[in-house]
Amino acid sequence: MKTVLVEDAVGTVLAHDLTQIIPGEFKGSRFKKGHVIAQEDIPVLLTMGKKHLYVIDPAADDVHEDDAARRIAAAAAGENVALVEKGEGKVELHAAADGLLKIDPEALERLIDDDEVMFASIHQNVVVQQGELLAGTRVIPLFVKESVVERAESIGAFVRVVPLRKMQVGLVTTGSEIYHGLIQDRFGDVLRQKFAAYGSTVMEQLFADDDDRMIADCILQLKQAGAELIAVTGGMSVDPDDRTPAGIRQAGVKVETYGAPVLPGAMFLLGYLEEVPVVGLPGCVMYHGTSVFDLVVPRLLAGEHVTIRDIKKLGHGGLCRNCAVCTYPNCGFGKG
Repeated sequence: MKTVLVEDAVGTVLAHDLTQIIPGEFKGSRFKKGHVIAQEDIPVLLTMGKKHLYVIDPAADDVHEDDAARRIAAAAAGENVALVEKGEGKVELHAAADGLLKIDPEALERLIDDDEVMFASIHQNVVVQQGELLAGTRVIPLFVKESVVERAESIGAFVRVVPLRKMQVGLVTTGSEIYHGLIQDRFGDVLRQKFAAYGSTVMEQLFADDDDRMIADCILQLKQAGAELIAVTGGMSVDPDDRTPAGIRQAGVKVETYGAPVLPGAMFLLGYLEEVPVVGLPGCVMYHGTSVFDLVVPRLLAGEHVTIRDIKKLGHGGLCRNCAVCTYPNCGFGKG
């Protein structure tokens, strides 16, 4: 540290907080440690009775926390991510558009492997709204070396928001009780609402008996009609009368997985009919606010090719705790 005249302090960095007292109006920290003195601060400091200041004398390769955070955040921010400066060395990353949040966890780990850099985010693969807080960063010391910032910048962009595609969705509802009119289908309306919330439209709903060939024909008919994603409901259990998985396979769908480490949603099926994703949805999707549907379908709508390995990874976080108040509804822990 060194002492300088207030009039000569422009551009220097305060070594400690400075308190201002205005009787009956204000008492508190007027300038924080690390504040860079600007020309407009000089009159205020003089009215506070300051003739001299203790300031930090940084080295030529030192980077102030404000500049370091700006640069690290700017390097980390990818598609549809905006920066918001919060002061005192903190910068937040916000969604600049609605979409699916994607984060590279390995890149994040490499970044914070440096103990002088802090970066925290929400979970990836959740649907976020424009303006939503995604992450925040700062450096721990008041100054870091230029080499620290350059290393952080070299990791590149690893936070992005991918807009969801407005897909035409085909729906196949199976079950003899519905096909023969013994009970009324309720799944269709639920899925129309769920897909609409993500910006997509159920273009057509077909009904099939518990018959492999009929289920397969409905799937192929919807693909021929231009469906970009096909959802099949009903008959997803291991009961011998539940023919949906067999019908999906008979349509030529390459099944990635039948079963998922998610509750609710264990009897989930995912496959592809050429480039068209096909999902077999268990009954829980109709009854639960958050289920396997919300963990997988947004990724498909974002154009991601979800694999069996992606589904396996849902085991960590795939248990819904039926929280009374869910502040993070698409994480797998949310309100059921």
